[in-house]
Amino acid sequence: MGRKKIQISRILDQRNRQVTFTKRKFGLMKKAYELSVLCDCEIALIIFNSTNRLFQYASTDMDKVLLKYTEYSEPHESRTNTDILEVHTHTHTHTHTHTHTALINIISKSMIMMYIIIIIIIYL
Repeated sequence: MGRKKIQISRILDQRNRQVTFTKRKFGLMKKAYELSVLCDCEIALIIFNSTNRLFQYASTDMDKVLLKYTEYSEPHESRTNTDILEVHTHTHTHTHTHTHTALINIISKSMIMMYIIIIIIIYL
């Protein structure tokens, strides 16, 4: 039996929002770790919370990954919250595929509606 789906919107209660942020931040970092190990890729994850505190995860050296990022003129893929919502809406009107379902599950966990910047550089 699956978990109940929650509506993705800003959590109004400050305490609940902070608890959710802490739990989901850990989950997001764990997913980044798993992706880096399973797919042999470099990942840099940068998170600024609502009070502008910085949290980061890097599969290797953060400075080296960010240097690689700045050397690229155009990313292979770049997404915003709006892009993700469009994908999410589109997949609800069509049959889910394994790829779309996996993408939505990963991204839904990362949409905390705080200042989050995610930089992923993948080399296969």
